[in-house]
Parts: sequence; structure tokens; C-alpha cells
Amino acid sequence: MGKYSFIEKSGLTKMTHFLKSRDLYPFFKEVSSPQTDVAFFGDKKVLMFGSNNYLGLNNHPEIKKAAQDAITKYGTSCTGSRFMNGTLSLHRELEDALKDFLKQEAAIVFPTGFQVNLGVIPALTGKDDSIFIDELNHASIIDGCQLSYAKRIKYKHNNIEDLQKKLALPSVEGSKKLIVTDGIFSMDGDIAKLDKIVEVAKKHDAITMVDCAHAIGVIGENGSGTASHFNVSKEVDLIGGTFSKSLASVGGFVAGDADMIEYLAHASRSFMFSASLPPASVASALAALKIMRTDNSFNEKLWENTHYAIEKMREFGLDIGETETPIIPVYIRNSEKTFKVAKMLFENGVYVNPVVSPAVKDSDSLLRFSLTSAHNKEQVLFAVTEVAKAIEHFSKQSIM
Repeated sequence: MGKYSFIEKSGLTKMTHFLKSRDLYPFFKEVSSPQTDVAFFGDKKVLMFGSNNYLGLNNHPEIKKAAQDAITKYGTSCTGSRFMNGTLSLHRELEDALKDFLKQEAAIVFPTGFQVNLGVIPALTGKDDSIFIDELNHASIIDGCQLSYAKRIKYKHNNIEDLQKKLALPSVEGSKKLIVTDGIFSMDGDIAKLDKIVEVAKKHDAITMVDCAHAIGVIGENGSGTASHFNVSKEVDLIGGTFSKSLASVGGFVAGDADMIEYLAHASRSFMFSASLPPASVASALAALKIMRTDNSFNEKLWENTHYAIEKMREFGLDIGETETPIIPVYIRNSEKTFKVAKMLFENGVYVNPVVSPAVKDSDSLLRFSLTSAHNKEQVLFAVTEVAKAIEHFSKQSIM
């Protein structure tokens, strides 16, 4: 046995080998086109129901021109961190636009949304503190907690009574309590009960942070997220998010009280020690934000498609849980069957993401079907019909 024997023993390695041996491996497919309502994988054209491009802006001509103009003016990279030579006027302009959009006092831009949670959570909490997280929170929140010395306490999904009970547990005198939740849950598609979370947080003097990665562009005034959706923008302490979904770029942000943001700019290691977000990405996000604030037609079309898709899926009797957003989980509840259904769909011209263990429990294995404003009803109906047919095809086959 060599020094890398642990790799061969890994459950992930065994699963990868198994999937490849059965020609079921769905990952790292090479995309050869922009991803709008359709995408090309090599020469194969498919309907794209697997992206987070909720507003369909990633190929918008104004956004592409903004990126090109930024490269012409600033080059392709800032070549350093925000602390040193990596702050451009573009960064400040985007941060000012974000704070106004989110109705907060200040905002800072991170290289990615993942790094927001990796930097903010450990900067706010220490040895005697407690972090309360929804059991279905994103992996970046979990990893942020692991970088902190604070105690991590999970509460049942979207269960305010369980959160309140755990907030009432004995704690070290003078210690901090931080509640972190997704704004829209990235797999299940339901919305965090942020108004109730804020209410409970006040009773226990807890700090609240909401990660609106999947909520920006989708819910709230002009798509400004979960806090706006519940009209608690002034009561939430921190709003985090990403540019890689509705804002057609890459990068992340956190917004809140000016003193808090000033502190985080000097305490979040993933912000301080990472290279600055490059000019084209900043300009793309800024251009997308301007479109979102002035043209609500993209959001309206997104919701038209969403309501239609949910209605049709329920007519077909598909198991879609409690979703209420453009993220629709179609539960297959068996990992191998999920891969088989996803492969058949791809072959029949529909791309969706299979989500299996360990990302979710095997009994919660699902197809993550996501809508954008770029889709039309004919495409949605075709895709939903194909999903139903593929599930029916495998429903009577023995698995494993």
C-alpha cells in the first residue's frame, strides 16, 4: 500500500469508479457555448435546466460590453489584494450600489461568495461563542463554522421553535450568539423564515446573517433578497451573497452596519489575503445590478416560468417537496436511479443536475431543476414531460 492508499479507500473514489464503469458519471461535462435557455456540450444541444442563471443575464450585450470596457481600462487583473494595490474605483462603485440596493449602510466585495462565509463567520465568533445554523445550510456556511473556535449548533430545517429552544441553552456570560441561514435553500427551493428568525434573535440578543446567494434577483424588491422579501432589511445584521447567480459574474459581498463592515474588512482573512476581484467581473456584476434595478421584466418572466413549471410538475405527480422558488427539487430518493434518470434526460435533450449522497441523504437524492427568465413555456413543458417519462421508465427497475 502506497502513501496515497487512502484515496483508493475513499468512498468518493469508489463511487466515482462505479459511476464511470456504468457510464453514469455526469460531472465535468465540457460546455461549448453560452448558457441561456439552451447550451451546447460539444455538438449536442440541450435545454439548460441546471444553471443558476435565474435572470438569464449572463449573455446580455450590455453586461458583456461592460466587462470588455473594464479590461480595456484596467487590464485583466488587479495583481494584488484589496488591502494593497487591488482596490479600483469600480470596486467602490459596486459596493456603493450594493449598499443602496440592499438598504444597508455599507458593503464590501469578496473574490467569491464561498469566501464571504469563510471570512465573515470566524471573524465574528470565537472560543466561547455559539453559531446557530439551519441543518440544510450551504457547505460554505458549514466550512466557515469549522474555521471558527465557536460551538456550532444545528437547528431543524426552517423550524423556529427548535431554533428558539437552542438559543435558550446555557451559554458563557458575555459570549456572542450568531444565527446564519440561507435566504433561499439551494437544493430544496424553500425560503428561510427570516422574519421569525429576526424576531427570535432579538429575544436572545443574537446577531443574524442571511446568505442571499440564491435569493438575489429572485425575491424581494427588484430582486434584493430575503430580507427585503420579509421587510426586515433594517433588522438583519448582515446580508451576504454572490454575483455568480443572478448577477451574471463571479464574486461575493457582505452588507450591513458601517462599523460592522469596517471591522470585517480588517478581520476577514479570506477578504484580506485573497487577490482582488478582477475588473471584468466587477464591471459585469455592476452592469447586471443596474439592469435588475431598472427592468423588472426579467424577474417577472422568471416567476411566470416558475409557477408554470411547479403547476405542471404537480399535475404529473412528481415529488417536489415544499419548493416555492425557481429551484425545484424533483426527488428520486435513490442515488443510482437519480444518475440513470439524469443520463436519460441528457440524451433526450434536457440538462438537469443530479444531487446525491453525500451532498444529501440517499433517501433525499434529487434532480435539481432550475428555471431562468430565458426559458419559454414550450421548453418548460417539454422538459417536465421528459422528467416524468424518465422517472416512470426507471420506476419499475430494480436498483443496485
